[in-house]
Amino acid sequence: MDELLTEIQKLNIGIVKSNERLSHHTTMKIGGPADIFIEPSSIESIQKVMSFIKDHQLPWRVIGRGSNLLVSDKGIEGVVIKLGAGLNHLSIHDSTITVGGGHSLVSLSTLISKKGLSGLEFASGIPGSVGGAVYMNAGAHGSDISEILTKAHILFEDGEIGWLSKDEMEFTYRTSVLQKKRPGIVLEAEFSLAKGDRTAIVSQMQKNKDYRKETQPWNFPCAGSIFRNPLPNYAGRLIEDAGLKGHQIGGAKISEMHGNFIVNAGNAKAQDVLDLIQYIKDTIQNLYGIKMETEVEIVGRQ
Repeated sequence: MDELLTEIQKLNIGIVKSNERLSHHTTMKIGGPADIFIEPSSIESIQKVMSFIKDHQLPWRVIGRGSNLLVSDKGIEGVVIKLGAGLNHLSIHDSTITVGGGHSLVSLSTLISKKGLSGLEFASGIPGSVGGAVYMNAGAHGSDISEILTKAHILFEDGEIGWLSKDEMEFTYRTSVLQKKRPGIVLEAEFSLAKGDRTAIVSQMQKNKDYRKETQPWNFPCAGSIFRNPLPNYAGRLIEDAGLKGHQIGGAKISEMHGNFIVNAGNAKAQDVLDLIQYIKDTIQNLYGIKMETEVEIVGRQ
């Protein structure tokens, strides 16, 4: 691994580290080490990295800002590529924007609102990156990414890079073609927005932010919603009605503010969270006959 690390560093593609703890890169503050951790400085750098990975047949995965992600205590084998500062570019042409997958979704929505462009108000309180949001069709307040995306620049599982149209993304509730059918990672996204009244847009965004602060535990490390809503039911309501709010295993605790959030209440391990997830699944299945499916992505060595 030391030889591989030296070779990668010679590529001059950005930040390269070995045995980097991923707890430093997830919003839940949980996760063991990545064998090799890379934060590329550009899309061209990613292409160099992928060529290297393919030549050496290394396992790899990409992360964004670390929300909606639970990393194993044993870490991730091979190469972890983080889409960060090197992919936070933004260009605006009339009401169409092209933005890097590493750009903060919250920062983007704030910036766009100040320019009088509407369409991203729903995202004002969603943590994470643009790439991650497109990957999972993130949404809130009655809207989601599929409402505004026109096309996405994708790094596919085989290392190839290309664009997919909105239709080719096959968006459904919190899902896209990239998760299973055609695995890939979003490097850039193009959004079609609408010109609107700047004051009204900013006001709506602030209401959305205030609502999330009042109803969700952002004062604790967490990954966002743990479960998909088993529509027409809502995960948080089912968990609350089952009397599970506040239940704790190790350092992992079901939020007392919102049942669909598990927080790191202090030195939580990934296994604590996994055990608590299973406890919730079993309880809801036994009480209501409803199968709960996780929205948070669980990755790493088992």
